Amino acid sequence: MPHATSMIRNFCIIAHIDHGKSTLADRFIQRAKIIDDRNFQNQLLDNMDIERERGITIKSQAVCLPHTSKDAKRYILNLVDTPGHADFSYEVSRAIASCEGALLVIDATQGVQAQTLSNLYMAMEHNLEIIPVINKIDMPGADIERVKYQIDHDLGLDSSIAVPVSAKMGLGMDELLEAIVAYIPPPKGLDDAPLQSIIFDSHYDAFRGVIVHIRNFEGTLKEGDTIRLYSNGNTYVVEEVGFFRIVLERTKILGPGEVGYIIAGIKNISDIRVGDTVTLNSNPCEKPLAGFKEVKPVVFSSLYPVDSDQYEELVKALEKLKLNDAALIYEKDSSAALGFGFKCGFLGLLHLEVVQERIEREFDLNIILTSPSVQYRITPKKGEPYYIETPGDFPDPTTIEFAEEPYIKATVITPTDYLGNIMTLCNNKRGVQTNMTYLDERRVEMRYDMPLSEVLFDFYDKLKSISKGYASFDYDVSSFQQTDLVKLDILLNGEPVDALSMLVYKGNAYDRARKVCERLKDEIPRQQFKIPIQGSIGNSVIARETVQAFRKDVLAKCYGGDISRKRKLLEKQKEGKKRMKMVGSVELPQSAFLSVLKTGDDD
Repeated sequence: MPHATSMIRNFCIIAHIDHGKSTLADRFIQRAKIIDDRNFQNQLLDNMDIERERGITIKSQAVCLPHTSKDAKRYILNLVDTPGHADFSYEVSRAIASCEGALLVIDATQGVQAQTLSNLYMAMEHNLEIIPVINKIDMPGADIERVKYQIDHDLGLDSSIAVPVSAKMGLGMDELLEAIVAYIPPPKGLDDAPLQSIIFDSHYDAFRGVIVHIRNFEGTLKEGDTIRLYSNGNTYVVEEVGFFRIVLERTKILGPGEVGYIIAGIKNISDIRVGDTVTLNSNPCEKPLAGFKEVKPVVFSSLYPVDSDQYEELVKALEKLKLNDAALIYEKDSSAALGFGFKCGFLGLLHLEVVQERIEREFDLNIILTSPSVQYRITPKKGEPYYIETPGDFPDPTTIEFAEEPYIKATVITPTDYLGNIMTLCNNKRGVQTNMTYLDERRVEMRYDMPLSEVLFDFYDKLKSISKGYASFDYDVSSFQQTDLVKLDILLNGEPVDALSMLVYKGNAYDRARKVCERLKDEIPRQQFKIPIQGSIGNSVIARETVQAFRKDVLAKCYGGDISRKRKLLEKQKEGKKRMKMVGSVELPQSAFLSVLKTGDDD
């Protein structure tokens, strides 16, 4: 039987990166005793190796926790664990939409940071009841009073209900569980209403197909029901229904307000979209739940195997990854320098790194990624506007009316000590300041409009090093704005290398070209002839480096003798070099590609 809605509490944990979400989730699971201590491990809900090593959450997870309160009432607490990184903000928003309350975790040593604010606003948009949680109170630098002040003044929440805890040591957990029961409202919903459920995640099981994670708002879902997905109209017969108790626990029925999973013989994870509404085919709900949108990639990069013989293995690796990561988009691509590969779309740079690492680890493949770029909108002199993602798609500049690039609304929160340097960094990245607020005497919030392409390479790293790790950064992709876009080609011995060409803002083209040429000069082995390395825009060369030739001493056998004989030998050598330069091709070593692509194009 489904649980009474009055005994259910659905909540998520939201926080800035590294404020202790996963550790707090671990303590809840241990308290609920749904897994014995022998099988327990830290970051239990993070089931990817990369998540554990980096200490980040990439996928949303859910777990159903039984809890007996002080007055001996038995509650069901449904915890939805969310990612903290800006790349996965849509996944966070869907997880938030499936809850009635949120624990806003704030690090007692660092205070309120950029993503704390952006996640708070997201929770407020969904009218969630928010309980502030001050974590890491066992740390030497913990300042609980300062954080309470920030909760009152920066966040506008009531610091008197804030619960101080140490997730690592397990302090304050009983008080937090009681606060969840007391402050988070129970879900609403009727058993006999038409079924209305939201999909907040899914994962792939090799034996059972796609396992869909849902939150039920209205109606009852049973095994044997025929369900319909709102976004594409597909219908499926439900084979199994249940709860998440780390392992899947079959219950045969899900009532209103409950969080659980369904298995319905779905073979392709692309058919399941996060944020979609599930209803019954026989008695559909009137309208889908609000907030569903297609997730669009914002960063594009081409991916090639280092060894061209591994192309088939790369095809299989991407197919398997796509099963677990519906946000990954790819299509076939080829390059004269790198052979066959794939053009891929990612949610952001962290998503790109995670995919690259998973391919290299889980499938043991060595791959090369071309320079990440964004999607540009081209308005031609004749015809309709269209989008391009790669330099190869860039049309003849004389046919373009204008080009536009995506802009982001960036929020930076920093201690005042680093304000000047961070403003310089943002200005250098073509950022335009739209707002600046002193949160208190020690911290400032700055808002900027800046091009997404400028943030791609090293903005985050530079921000962290300038501020000694104290500044925090968050962004939303906002709109397209006009830009002066050019295609930068890299020529080797006069021949363009397609894999190294890139689309850049004209004002940055010279610096970018110079740095690439300098890097290549250090990597390309010397030949019997000079190798010019040039950066060009159209027919204009804007940067050049030269790899000097080896020189064979043809005069070694001439001791003394007539000068004309020596000149004849030198002229013969000169002719040979010229002929060699015409027919000799320069092989670009793998390390040269990696040196240019790995580090982006900025030092």
